[in-house]
Amino acid sequence: MSLKICIVGSKGRMGQAIAEAAIEAGHQVSSKVDVGDDLAAGIAAADVVIDFSFHTVTKSVFRAAVEFGKPVICGTTGHSQEEKAELLKIAEKTATVWAGNFSIGVNLLCYLVEKAAAALPADYNAEIVEMHHRLKKDAPSGTALMLADAVLEPRGLSYDDLRHGREGITGERTQREVGMHSLRGGDVVGDHTVIFSEIGERVELTHKASSRAIFARGAVKAAEWAVGKKPGIYSIREVLGLA
Repeated sequence: MSLKICIVGSKGRMGQAIAEAAIEAGHQVSSKVDVGDDLAAGIAAADVVIDFSFHTVTKSVFRAAVEFGKPVICGTTGHSQEEKAELLKIAEKTATVWAGNFSIGVNLLCYLVEKAAAALPADYNAEIVEMHHRLKKDAPSGTALMLADAVLEPRGLSYDDLRHGREGITGERTQREVGMHSLRGGDVVGDHTVIFSEIGERVELTHKASSRAIFARGAVKAAEWAVGKKPGIYSIREVLGLA
């Protein structure tokens, strides 16, 4: 079935990649929305909305999608935990797939990290390292936060246990803390590694992206999946069959 897709943030790198992926999959990009464009009109004319814009725009996208009964695929990152909690209350009123990363490989990585965090004793200290291009505006990346969730939940930890970088006389590393390190430079599409270290050995799980096309194809696949679904928040794992 060919869909009419509204892309919010269409002039960005991901927006352009999604437009190409949508057309390749046989869909129509019915509207491209950026700053200054009529968001409501663009969403009203589409079957589904894909939003890869900016975190300050997300609330308007969700409200318009709910108003017109359109499913939303959201890959926008950079929200605080408080902002995200508020946005989820709006998004649950329509079919919404919200993820920090739409790649099959990354979501498999999250699945494996979750299993490793549950299987390995707490003595295996967890550290997360991510690197992106120098133009990325938010840190840590949405994918790094997905990986943080995959480590924290099985270990009964919270975001308060994340340690964003280290400087000065920090003292010995505690067993509870999970290190988070964001690197920026060049044109790196996205590299993510989770390290579990114990005395005498370490386990490293890594994903490296060389093309934005993998994220774009995943977002289009999520759009195809979400059309016709009941209102609610869905995970990308459900879309990809990894739930």
